[in-house]
Amino acid sequence: MGNSTRIDVRLANEAWEALMTAHATLMGRYASEDIWSEATVSEYDVLYTLAKGDGPMRISEIQQGVLLSQPALSRAVDRLVTRGLLSRCPDATDGRAVQVALTEDGRRVQREVGRAHAKSVARDVGGALTPDEMRDLQRLCEKLIAQ
Repeated sequence: MGNSTRIDVRLANEAWEALMTAHATLMGRYASEDIWSEATVSEYDVLYTLAKGDGPMRISEIQQGVLLSQPALSRAVDRLVTRGLLSRCPDATDGRAVQVALTEDGRRVQREVGRAHAKSVARDVGGALTPDEMRDLQRLCEKLIAQ
């Protein structure tokens, strides 16, 4: 955006507040659903991030895809390893580092929870917005991410 365009600070903050309120409202609704028996919302976030990746990942790589602090992420990974949903393995490029990978059970949980969660998202987002509005929302969010 060039200097000749004056930013409307109030409008920008109202838009931001609407985005955050929508996020909090939907996440609260999703968290209360009966689909989280095998993984909490934040644990699912870790499983999903690993499922999107191309093999084992370092904690620092997972951190870029989740909404968790580094200590909270480490605790979630520890819980998931203890329950057999993740495994730790040495990093092939750095012998001092450790990577984390989905186990077969972790893949199953991610798929099952993911299917149920996708239906909820479709119900709420698809139920409230037209296909054109969903494309607009996606485009606008991607624009915010890219700056």
